[in-house]
Amino acid sequence: MARIRKNNCVWGLFFLSLIFVGESQVSNQFVETRNTQFVFNGSSFVFNGFNSYWMMIVAASDKSEMSKISKVFAEASEAGLNVCRTMAYYDGSNPLALQTSPGVYNENVFQALDFVVSEAGKYNIKLIMSLINNYKDLGGRPQYVQWARNAGIKITNDDDFYTNAVIRGYYMNHVKKVLTRANTITKIEYQEDPTIMAWELMNEPRSEYQNAKLLQGWIEEMAAYVKSIDKKHLLSIGMEGFYGNETPDRKQYNPGNYTVGTEFIKNHLVKEIDFTTIHAYPDNWVQGKSDKERIVFLQRWIDSHMNDSMTIVKKPLIVEEFGRNIKGNNVESRDSLMSDVYSYIYEIAKNSNGGLGGAMVWQIMSEGMESYGDGYEIVLSQSPSTTKIIRDQSTRMVALKHPVAT
Repeated sequence: MARIRKNNCVWGLFFLSLIFVGESQVSNQFVETRNTQFVFNGSSFVFNGFNSYWMMIVAASDKSEMSKISKVFAEASEAGLNVCRTMAYYDGSNPLALQTSPGVYNENVFQALDFVVSEAGKYNIKLIMSLINNYKDLGGRPQYVQWARNAGIKITNDDDFYTNAVIRGYYMNHVKKVLTRANTITKIEYQEDPTIMAWELMNEPRSEYQNAKLLQGWIEEMAAYVKSIDKKHLLSIGMEGFYGNETPDRKQYNPGNYTVGTEFIKNHLVKEIDFTTIHAYPDNWVQGKSDKERIVFLQRWIDSHMNDSMTIVKKPLIVEEFGRNIKGNNVESRDSLMSDVYSYIYEIAKNSNGGLGGAMVWQIMSEGMESYGDGYEIVLSQSPSTTKIIRDQSTRMVALKHPVAT
């Protein structure tokens, strides 16, 4: 009996160890944050990333177009790009909309999003997935407000999105629908899929009337709601980074002291928010200035947010969007900006021990997508000089990877 008990004990410990190893392996599959660093598989996670908002729409438009998604992921992976930001929303009556009315979804479009997630996983590219747009493009916040109006609810303005109980319910239902979605290709629920790096509450949230209190309350409520469903994935707000009246000394860093109702520091101090984000468009924000002056603005913009992220918010930072519009096809101008931005990003990432996780260029496309062009698009197969700049940055950033103590 003693020997049997001993053997049972040994076997019990063996199986218990397998359980712990399995849990550890599952945990390590997800990008996490530790203090002011991103962490993946026990090492710091620094990256070079890109935006491709269009993926779900193109995949849903025609099966013959789905190869464009695979091609972009393949070319991006070859250039060392390892994080992609895309959308998990499209609201309205358009045949390619994901949510056609509150709580009603187009299954064909959802399967297109399944394909995007599946393909990203094949190429070892992590996804940051935004859950709604601030603007009327692709439905967004204005569409939710219009749905409420159509239901006979008294609406004052688009800022009611943040406070009206019915509209907040629309948004929460969408969050739950996406996070609990079982991928028809991989059979993995989105909330369990390590291909997804992070959820984003909204692309560039703003208050129409610059009501910071209103926006803060919404962030607190919705961040807690997302985490009540999914504690495995990281969560961001999706902010551009504008400072508000609560930090008047920081407003000097905003372009023209511009405010939109966001408070970079206070918003990101919400405990369920895992990292900070900024967007950077010096061409649009600092018009009528030389390239040198724009770069100086950009460096101050990054520096101020980096310092606040490290010392006050104490969370890592991502430059989530940046780019240059070259409608005149001035590739040299784009390459010059990207080289300057990438060099600055690299130096800060190196000096902050990975506190600046990476930067994400806007935007990467495939051939034959002229209708989606906005002047910022980069087709890697057609832009050898830009692709080299991207690949060199990817190599530098990956070299910063280092083990992180538990």
